[in-house]
Amino acid sequence: MRLRTSGDGPWWRPRVSTEALAALASAWFVLVLNGSLWGAVQAGSGSLRVLLSLGVAVFALHALLFGLLCWGRLARPMLALLLVVSAFAHWYMTRYAVVLDPEMIRNVLATDPAESRELVSVRMLLHALLLGVLPAVAVLLTRPLPARSWRRALLRRAGFLLAMALLAAGALGVSSQGVFSLMRSDPALRYKITPGNYIVSLVRVLQPSKVRGPVQAVGADARRPPEALARRPRLLVLVVGETVRGDHWGLNGYARQTTPELAARGVINFPDVTACGTSTEVSLPCMFSPFGRERYDRDAIRGHESLLDVAARAGVDVLWRDNQSGCKGICVRQRSETMGPADAAALCADGRCFDEILLSGLQARVDAVPGDALIVLHMLGNHGPNYFERYPPKFERWTPVCRTAELGRCTQQEIINAYDNAILYSDAVLGQLIDLLAKQQGHDAAMLYLSDHGESLGEYGLFLHGAPYSIAPKPQLHVPMTLWMSPGFVAGERLDAACLRETAKRPASHDHLFSTVLGVFDVQTSVYRRQRDLLADCRAR
Repeated sequence: MRLRTSGDGPWWRPRVSTEALAALASAWFVLVLNGSLWGAVQAGSGSLRVLLSLGVAVFALHALLFGLLCWGRLARPMLALLLVVSAFAHWYMTRYAVVLDPEMIRNVLATDPAESRELVSVRMLLHALLLGVLPAVAVLLTRPLPARSWRRALLRRAGFLLAMALLAAGALGVSSQGVFSLMRSDPALRYKITPGNYIVSLVRVLQPSKVRGPVQAVGADARRPPEALARRPRLLVLVVGETVRGDHWGLNGYARQTTPELAARGVINFPDVTACGTSTEVSLPCMFSPFGRERYDRDAIRGHESLLDVAARAGVDVLWRDNQSGCKGICVRQRSETMGPADAAALCADGRCFDEILLSGLQARVDAVPGDALIVLHMLGNHGPNYFERYPPKFERWTPVCRTAELGRCTQQEIINAYDNAILYSDAVLGQLIDLLAKQQGHDAAMLYLSDHGESLGEYGLFLHGAPYSIAPKPQLHVPMTLWMSPGFVAGERLDAACLRETAKRPASHDHLFSTVLGVFDVQTSVYRRQRDLLADCRAR
């Protein structure tokens, strides 16, 4: 049956001005897709006056923004796209308490297909359908008002923009003291305003980098003295863990012994270590740079060589083995391997592999290097939210466990159980690695393990990681670090083990990694800082 239409078109495709659509979309965002914002405002202020004033201001400011951006035939598709994207943003903000600042947007853009698949669920798709897709379809079904002269259209748009600007100013003026006080007390609040949060953050992320020209050299003067070339070769396996928080590390005194294998192997543990950032995208480049968190500058870090380049320039053989989402630009000038089913099919399923795959063929790689070698193993570790998929069934010691990516549907204890089981498996892999290194005949071997950042497991309603560094909770910044050394390595480094155990009790950070690794290989360079070398004070002089 064909619907009859009047001369002005079918009833189900009404004519609506772009200004009216902008106002309706803004009202939908305020009333439906900003739950995280209103929850934070209520918790931070508790004032109904501030809540209402901010609500009106957010409505007016978004309508003003849409009035500036949405013109002509692109207006409806643009509003529809914002509705759909905002529905997904609302899902993750309300389920995981994420903040859509520029660093989080970088994390989203860097997410690989395997990570994306784990975050998809039927409930998420239904959420996006009801709150995003259906409103977007409604917007697309409307038709613009009949064409008028460009002068009248421009005047109408100017009047709309002026009205929204005055409305926003008036709303903020009513409760300016309360609103701005709230904004100062919660710096992340502005990144909870949807869709302005991800629009502004995306614009900032897509801005051209300040870095120009080729990557700048770091440690161009790097060399090793003759005595370093004459001694027995050294092998350092640097293991970068993923999302392991320090207070769940058994060696740090956690109530559960999540690290029994390491505890049985006489390792040296560093209990007070702080990460460079709260996400892999930030922490990984940061910890391998000479800048670190102390002199953090994202563009400078990306525009300069990494620790791996300095070590390679000094004659150390470098290899990166990855079981995660890549090296974030650190290893692009060095040898690297991405592990997969071809390396050990039994350890892989659905695009993911257990971390034991990093040990597959590792001995052959070591045997192929006659001199000093630095091998980095990048673990999948405790990458969330599917902690229950990070370990084989035999490591499920603590039950019941959360078996869904929707962490809000699980109890906190179920989440913790799955998370701790994943650490237990990482510990077993590290134990196997130490046993392999202990058997080396051609090298004095050592292993240094440290996690890239921590994780929130429901504390204060937060899940996962990626909080802005300035307000990040301790669980996202406190990470484990553990060192194992063979007797030959200790003797060759002339290390006092008792001294090192005492030194390990001091606060440390990712900033110590750069100079510590250079010190292991006796690399002499102007970028080496003795005070940042964790082993320096315990070497015989």
